[in-house]
Amino acid sequence: MGQVTEDLGTAYAAALDTVLRGAHLMPPDELPDLATAGGSHLGATATVLWVVDYEQVTLVPLLERGSEPRERQSVDGTLAGRAFRTVEPVESEAPGGRRLWLPLLDGVERLGVLEVVVETSEPVLPDALHRAFGQLAHLLAELLLSNNAYTDHYEWFRRQQAMTLSAEMQHALLPPLTFGTDRVVICGLVAPAYEVGGDAFDYALNGNIAHVAVFDAIGHGLQSSLLATLAVATYRSSRRAGLDLAESAHRIDRALHETFGSERFVTALLGQLDIDTGVFRWVNAGHPAAMLLRGTQVVKELDGDPCLPLGLNGLTGDGPQGFTVTSESLEPGDRLLLITDGVDEARTQDGEFFGRTRLAEFAAREAASGLPTPEVMRRLQQAILRHQTGRLQDDATTLFIEWLTGRNERLGL
Repeated sequence: MGQVTEDLGTAYAAALDTVLRGAHLMPPDELPDLATAGGSHLGATATVLWVVDYEQVTLVPLLERGSEPRERQSVDGTLAGRAFRTVEPVESEAPGGRRLWLPLLDGVERLGVLEVVVETSEPVLPDALHRAFGQLAHLLAELLLSNNAYTDHYEWFRRQQAMTLSAEMQHALLPPLTFGTDRVVICGLVAPAYEVGGDAFDYALNGNIAHVAVFDAIGHGLQSSLLATLAVATYRSSRRAGLDLAESAHRIDRALHETFGSERFVTALLGQLDIDTGVFRWVNAGHPAAMLLRGTQVVKELDGDPCLPLGLNGLTGDGPQGFTVTSESLEPGDRLLLITDGVDEARTQDGEFFGRTRLAEFAAREAASGLPTPEVMRRLQQAILRHQTGRLQDDATTLFIEWLTGRNERLGL
């Protein structure tokens, strides 16, 4: 490692050049080989990509062809998992050297971790080498994400069981689970990962407006997935056409009513957060109220004036004026928690509901922990699953929106 450290700039340039040139015409399943080639310029004797599974409980290795099988690693209770949970590098001993675990990030979206092993007699790796491997991890994460559009290879590793057709449709519908800037962080999760049917969320940042929405289609399975797909597609179309909240809700309502009639509907919460002023405006269409977290407390529920679920308002003929828009001024650092009813109605075999009180207490406690927002969300989802001994009776979706001021450099991490 001494030679690499003495000329780290040259080695770093060679690593990036190898990866960038190799990625140009690379078959997607050769990304692990490319990672190894890039890491070798920095003195790594092993470079392994690990991707997180759909439930975010296990890290799975993407291995080079012909490599020996390796055991999966738990997100909880392992050094690899610690790097994923905290979004910080974790260094430890390795036979003949040091092992470094680095988060694989697309912005603030956690894709997995990168493992590198370096032969050295030094007790710790130099900070400069940490930074070089960190940059390599960022580049590999971008390649992992972009190449996923061209192959099923990475999906095979991420999936721990077969996915239902409705879940396949829902996951294809979702945006990245996490997005962040210095002004706002948005993070969502859906469960059960392999069977979700009617739940969905969506978001977009356009200028100073963060658009967010959560949907819960009636029923289960494929029919619910079709309802949710139409609702999200119409929401995106309306948003991109520049319609306001009431007009968007009306257009979704009309599309659902014209396609499915009056017997199928979708509850929804459509919102807009002005990231300059902190004003949050929303329409509630028969959906659970959002919760406002300030510091370590849930200070209120944003009840507003709920309207009929989407798909049913067409019966009244009220048009956009049938959807009431409510507003709330946030304070810097405030978080909004949006859910579907499968979250607070999750119950044990004895019938004990998870409930909004338990939900509020858990969300406030985890928000005060200092952990990254995506990790808070992961822990909340795991708590809901544990409450039902791992088997949900209904889809459960959670969406966090954190308003930052631009002076906060955490980016939710």
